[in-house]
Amino acid sequence: MYPEIHLRLPGWVSELCEAWDRPLESVEQRVDLVIALARANVEHGTGGPFAAAVFDLDRGALVAPGVNLVVPASCSVAHAEIMAIMLSQQIMGSHNLGAPGLPALELVSSTEPCAMCMGAIPWSGIPRLVCAAHGDDALAVGFDEGAKPDQWQAELERRGIAVVQGINRDEAAAVLREYVDGGGEVYNGRSTTD
Repeated sequence: MYPEIHLRLPGWVSELCEAWDRPLESVEQRVDLVIALARANVEHGTGGPFAAAVFDLDRGALVAPGVNLVVPASCSVAHAEIMAIMLSQQIMGSHNLGAPGLPALELVSSTEPCAMCMGAIPWSGIPRLVCAAHGDDALAVGFDEGAKPDQWQAELERRGIAVVQGINRDEAAAVLREYVDGGGEVYNGRSTTD
């Protein structure tokens, strides 16, 4: 018999999100919450320097947060975007977050998606992606973002997904640097320097 897989957000995530329990009407406010989640994940030592969240745009309300759990969960796919998408699908009761009858949703990420998360976004049905730090910011501190098309934004937009980049980029990039400067593990599936 194989073990069950359980992924659970750290307890502090609910507490932090409750402190932000108000309409977050601007994209900057939504990005600020996601950056606060990424920073808290580093400060609590509960995962990597990445966070994401799905928001209901009509109400400016948080649907579900996600933080990176790769190292503590021993699960290479436990990226923040994947966590936020999975939780949102459970909350909304649909594998398609763009399904008729659901509110307009937005995925906000503290850093541009890696190759895996970029692939998951179209399958999730999310119609809008907002990113803070650039992929180059993650690469600069040692994270391997995988093989993404040079024009990944255009690929998502071709599929009907709006992409907004660089919102509060400097603050989000600072979290990446703080993580590495503090001795956080830079985990990559394989080293490109072997």
